[in-house]
Amino acid sequence: MRFILSLLFISSFFLNAQNNYPQDYFDSPLEIPLILSGTFAELRSNHFHSGLDIKTQQRTGLKVKASADGFVSRIKVSHYGYGKALYITHPNGYTTVYAHLQKFAPEIQAYIKKHQYEKESYEIELFPNAEVLPVTKNSIIAYSGNSGGSGGPHLHYEIRDKKEHPINPMLFGIDIKDSTNPIIKSIYAYPLDENSFVNKANTKQKLQLIPLKNGDYTIKNIEAYGNIGFGIETIDRQDLAANSNGVYNIQTFLNGRRNFELDFRKFSFSETKHINRLIDYEHYTTKKQRIQKLFKKDNFLSLYKSVVKDGCVSIQDSTYSVYKIRVADYKNNESWVTIHIKGTKDHISEPQKKQSTPYYIKANKATNLKEGHVSVDFYKDTFYDDFYMDFQVKNDTLTLHKNVIAANKTFNITYDVSAYNDEDKSKLYIARLLGRKKQPAYTSTKRKGDLLIAKTKTLGTFTLATDSVKPTITPVNFKKGQWLSKYRYLKIKIEDELSGISKYRATVNGKWILMEYDYKTKILTHDFNDGIITDTKNNLKVIITDNVGNNSTFEALFYRK
Repeated sequence: MRFILSLLFISSFFLNAQNNYPQDYFDSPLEIPLILSGTFAELRSNHFHSGLDIKTQQRTGLKVKASADGFVSRIKVSHYGYGKALYITHPNGYTTVYAHLQKFAPEIQAYIKKHQYEKESYEIELFPNAEVLPVTKNSIIAYSGNSGGSGGPHLHYEIRDKKEHPINPMLFGIDIKDSTNPIIKSIYAYPLDENSFVNKANTKQKLQLIPLKNGDYTIKNIEAYGNIGFGIETIDRQDLAANSNGVYNIQTFLNGRRNFELDFRKFSFSETKHINRLIDYEHYTTKKQRIQKLFKKDNFLSLYKSVVKDGCVSIQDSTYSVYKIRVADYKNNESWVTIHIKGTKDHISEPQKKQSTPYYIKANKATNLKEGHVSVDFYKDTFYDDFYMDFQVKNDTLTLHKNVIAANKTFNITYDVSAYNDEDKSKLYIARLLGRKKQPAYTSTKRKGDLLIAKTKTLGTFTLATDSVKPTITPVNFKKGQWLSKYRYLKIKIEDELSGISKYRATVNGKWILMEYDYKTKILTHDFNDGIITDTKNNLKVIITDNVGNNSTFEALFYRK
């Protein structure tokens, strides 16, 4: 049976793989062997990974090369996200992306800094014309780094089509050594309605996974009845890395016929937020394990292929069924799971009783919840499904269910703070309480008169928090009154423990200077090679403002020849 199913997959794979992606057009962006820390479409928090994360030998400063001829069509420099990123558009219509960079090649760096100084902003986004920054294949465009939301030194590399849809770069011949089969970590079964059961239970069941000598898996036989679905926790590893990466393709077969497929070769950014619909969101938020559901309730994702009856399995009484799952990586290494299902309606448990509250949220309708000085506005289609909401307000603490329901859109939390005196209300912000110790975490808060408004996509517990403490500013590599003639960089540490840093501004002798902010190290850095500071006697002034408006000023005199 496995041989027949393998032939079925391979033949369908090659039919589907008849694409026009050029195989010799794009070269590797690095000069070292390619080893990945992250794969394309890998499951991440609230999104699919849109490229390959290429290891840089735990170093920064490796040469990053243009994969093909083209021109720099977009440059984005930000504190978070991709950090320093370059986008190169190529004559064949594709765009390559290079992110988390340390710095850019000299010509590109000069172009960016010119505009940063003109706008007096480190964070910047530019869209040069084709004639401004042309590049040739294998020319150096940047140096690898760890900027933005990177968890360690690496190069994030993407290939996008004309519609800005990211595509797996391995489809273009970017080769990664991989002869390792995917690993199946766990399998779950889901009764999909109140009349369906698995092993006499109407609740999600973790199935007993049994590894086989040939590398595949089976499951201890189960009894079921009604409409059920399955979920899988699975990872892949490449030959030269121990990272837990995403897989390339998942297919399921019921009694030899394919009834579901997830194909991770391409997606759009507009659909990536629906990852929380693909996974078991409650399981992820409570246990930090990503179970991919092998059934669907809606059609938000283009990753779904060959879906029969939404991937649902209908089990009748007194029947025997064989359900198989095939998990494959890009190199077609595969692992199989076989599940034998006995259909039985006898001696089933009572359906699980659903908890109810006075607040029932209908997904297709707008809802306003209000109690005292707190209100919450859910817009139409904020959530995917209808459910009973736990809504309570006690003093300034808002209980807004638990973070076990995935949201499709942001919603508004509004506090009326008119009862506070003016001095106190200016220091208030909305915070989400996290962890067992209920630590307040700043939630982006806007002020409109006596109203504080926060937008969020996450349920949980919220409160009003106060920040009356000014940010701190500490020189790192110099002292007041010091000669800095031999210094390349000026470094200052800035911190705010409560609401967080909102903005900063640095001047020397009244003239704005560019300072790069690394939020991970909390360091501001100025490069004297910018050539802005030309006087011998220099007055440095740094102003830092936090998210509620507290600000601190640091001033120092230094000298340079």
